[in-house]
Amino acid sequence: MDQPGVGVLGPRPGQGRGGDAPVGAPPGFGMAGQGPAPSSCDCFVALPPHTAAPAVIFGKNADRPRCEVQELVYVPAATHRPGDRVQCTYIEIEQAERTHAVVLSRPAWLWGAEMGANEHGVCVGNEGVWTREPVGEDEALLGMDLVRLGLERGRSAREALEVITALLERHGQGGSCKEEPVPFVYHNTFLLADRGEAWVLETAGRYWAAQRIREGSRNISNQLSIGTDITAEHAELRQRARSQGWWSGAGEFSFAEAFSLEQQPPRMEAAKARYSAGKELLRQHAGHITAETFMAILRDKASGICVDSEGFRTAGSMVSVLPRDPALPCVHFFTATPDPSRSVFKPFIFVAGLKPAPQVMSPSFSDDPAKKVPRFQSTVDRRHELYRRHQAALELMDRDQEQGQKLQQTLRDLERQGLEAVNALLGGDVAPSPEELAELFFDCVDAEMKFYK
Repeated sequence: MDQPGVGVLGPRPGQGRGGDAPVGAPPGFGMAGQGPAPSSCDCFVALPPHTAAPAVIFGKNADRPRCEVQELVYVPAATHRPGDRVQCTYIEIEQAERTHAVVLSRPAWLWGAEMGANEHGVCVGNEGVWTREPVGEDEALLGMDLVRLGLERGRSAREALEVITALLERHGQGGSCKEEPVPFVYHNTFLLADRGEAWVLETAGRYWAAQRIREGSRNISNQLSIGTDITAEHAELRQRARSQGWWSGAGEFSFAEAFSLEQQPPRMEAAKARYSAGKELLRQHAGHITAETFMAILRDKASGICVDSEGFRTAGSMVSVLPRDPALPCVHFFTATPDPSRSVFKPFIFVAGLKPAPQVMSPSFSDDPAKKVPRFQSTVDRRHELYRRHQAALELMDRDQEQGQKLQQTLRDLERQGLEAVNALLGGDVAPSPEELAELFFDCVDAEMKFYK
């Protein structure tokens, strides 16, 4: 297969249903007759001195129901009138006066996002958790809505955290996180990063605790992980823990000890192994972590970080490089397809005049079953064009091992070209035109799609 030509920053144009869920859901939240509902994700951040270059690196795998489609959408910055409202997945809330440009990797049926970035170099990802605070089926803000709201309204990781916690306290979190009639509800943890620092935010109902990360590396994985090292917290957090008998008031207060379930659901027990494996992978590469390091970690199947099972799989992946030097652009890599071990990470850079990439955007439906009450009473085909072609490529890889290996190598070569071009940009070796940057992501998607024909 011929390689398409690659310009200064990547390839040039013209070149180149729901499955069974895994064991381990909390009682009462499984699909009727199908076993428990799925949930698992892993999120990573590395800061100097653990990174090879003076940059913050962010990464996330979004593990979702196996046949759920994850699309990639760009939403430009906008100004809004006083009194404007915004419709989130389930509820309508007050709109901000100004919203920042964002790129979002999201389940195609909802408003929010599993992960994304904004024009100011802020990245946010979320994960599901269960705590001593009860989850409710009443519709409120999803954790994924809070990811998008934080990105749209925060110019820094700390500001995004303040946005999320204020909205959480005001509106609460709740509603089904799965496009199926049987409710599947959880609380959320978040990892937020910008060019200078990172934050872990963990919630239990409307209560929360946050930890600031100034250096080194950190990961989160479907469990509470903030102990006594709390940087900021809900004003009534400790009072709540004392009133419920979860903390005596004596000694240091640990958020994880006070609010974690005494008997963890099996999936949260499994998350401990993934968390430990992710922490060890970060430790092994400390001082040398690059975007390629995070891509390799997100592709690691032995640890369970990369998931491809009957019930659920890694539906989308993201890696971002946030240089400390404000003169350099932040670069965000997205797969927009499932299973990063068999997907291509494609670079996206915020720039004026971005060329839309409809190949990674799902179709819209005038009679969308996710927006009608009762919800999820029927199904629609949300696959975007890249998803369809990638799906056919995966079938080829499974059916014809030799051809599959050739295609896999070709795709990795394509990814490597994009990485080399981005590294040249961040190293100051090339100075692409604004037009090239505006077409970068589109061109990479276009080149990948041509290989699937």
